[in-house]
Amino acid sequence: MSQLVINSFEEFEKYIGQSLGSSEYHTITQDQINKFADATLDHQWIHTDPEKAKVEGAFGNTIAHGYLTLSLVPYLWEQIVKVNNLKMLVNYGIESLRFAQPVVVDSEVRLHASLSNITNLRGTVKTEMSIKLEIKGQKKPAFTGKLIFLYHFK
Repeated sequence: MSQLVINSFEEFEKYIGQSLGSSEYHTITQDQINKFADATLDHQWIHTDPEKAKVEGAFGNTIAHGYLTLSLVPYLWEQIVKVNNLKMLVNYGIESLRFAQPVVVDSEVRLHASLSNITNLRGTVKTEMSIKLEIKGQKKPAFTGKLIFLYHFK
């Protein structure tokens, strides 16, 4: 996947209604799930107990926390778009987030993004990105939503 490079509001604006691309696939491991559980104090067995999850769980194995998958967005986003000439980038919000399908341990996921809207607010650029986290080999994404970023160009 090639990274899209944006240098200005005018360049960004050309992509309204278009796909910006997809990230590389990332494998979600049990170690990553366990570390997320430790960081968030969420140790539900559906995430952290592979043996119990195989026997009693609905998915045949442990699953990633929904918020773990969401927390991958900055890492995966940087693989899709590089925005130059910035003073600052602010994660302004998430709208219409829906977790559509659990991500089973060792699944590969990637982020796909398109630019829904862009507005120049007197020097601050507000972007609305439609995103989905795809699971390799699955029709339904792990989640869909709209990210709102504020870009402050130099």
